Amino acid sequence: MSQMNILQATQAYERWSARQAPFVPDDLRLKHAMMTQSAFSFLRATCYRWMEVWPQVCGELTGVPSLRAVGDLHVENFGTWRDSEGRLIWGINDFDEACVFPYTSDLVRLVVSAKLAGRTEHLGVKLDEACDAVLTGYLEGLRAGGRPFVLSEQHPWLREIATSSLRDPVKFWKKMAALPMVQGRVSHEVTNALEQVMPEAGLSYGLRRRVSGLGSLGRLRFVALAEWRGGKVAREAKRLIAAAGLWARGQKGDGAILYQSMLENAVRCRDPFVRMEGPWLLRRLSPYCSRIELTALPKKRDEGKLLYAMGWETANVHLGDQPRIKAVQRDLAARKSGWLRKAAKAMTKVTLVDWSDWAEHHIG
Repeated sequence: MSQMNILQATQAYERWSARQAPFVPDDLRLKHAMMTQSAFSFLRATCYRWMEVWPQVCGELTGVPSLRAVGDLHVENFGTWRDSEGRLIWGINDFDEACVFPYTSDLVRLVVSAKLAGRTEHLGVKLDEACDAVLTGYLEGLRAGGRPFVLSEQHPWLREIATSSLRDPVKFWKKMAALPMVQGRVSHEVTNALEQVMPEAGLSYGLRRRVSGLGSLGRLRFVALAEWRGGKVAREAKRLIAAAGLWARGQKGDGAILYQSMLENAVRCRDPFVRMEGPWLLRRLSPYCSRIELTALPKKRDEGKLLYAMGWETANVHLGDQPRIKAVQRDLAARKSGWLRKAAKAMTKVTLVDWSDWAEHHIG
């Protein structure tokens, strides 16, 4: 087990993070408070802790092939976007913590997140079912060489899930308009980057602050909101830092951010508006370009089918590191059944202990 407790680990990680980019103090306090609300929220907010304890808890999985992994994969890290053809695409929604890590970690973390989400009744799937669905989807995705989830003509059940919460445009733009205006100056680095992804040069826009997510909560986010040809448009700039996996390995925070590499190499239909500009992630915000929260899913749904799709999409992303795939497939073929369940149970237990400690000792 880690030598640090969860409070010490959080302080150490945040010191490391702050050397790369300053925190927004109020947002960081909100993150700390949200970490007490549920074990699922805690998991989403503490990728650094996962990366730190993984080698001790899942020692038998540390020697497996590594590849460019998502890092902070969980059941709410999925959403929709429009590709360059305007088609609605479903898949993994962000790669803030992407790093080279054992491929098994993403699969275990996805299952653990399903289990912890079930504790708050967002998902009602048993551990064995979750393991089977995720692993089957992953194996079949690898075997097929991947295939993106284009919702225009295929996957009607997934299209229903994706569009049921989507997400009333009137409510969405009302929410955007309610974001607080930025007080004080913003660097030219940010404004220049945002202006590059606006639909038209010289467009007048208001700059607003956005508080969102959990893992990245505390870091700067800006939204440029404009009126354009009869409707509103929004572009976001989010400050990224080096992946928590580097901190867990005792490395400095000057490693390459892998976000762009993940976008370019995964088997997917890309959102043409998502890209890196220096340390800033730029993307379009719209009712159909956003993360899907579990609470917004329809009550009637096939959760096994959904987790199978999540496993397949994980394969789509891992296939972006093509030279490692044959080694991954060999490792999976040699692995005894039950390995995913065993690892997920162990990491769930450790996460619950950490969450309990955090909730007990966190002040303000």
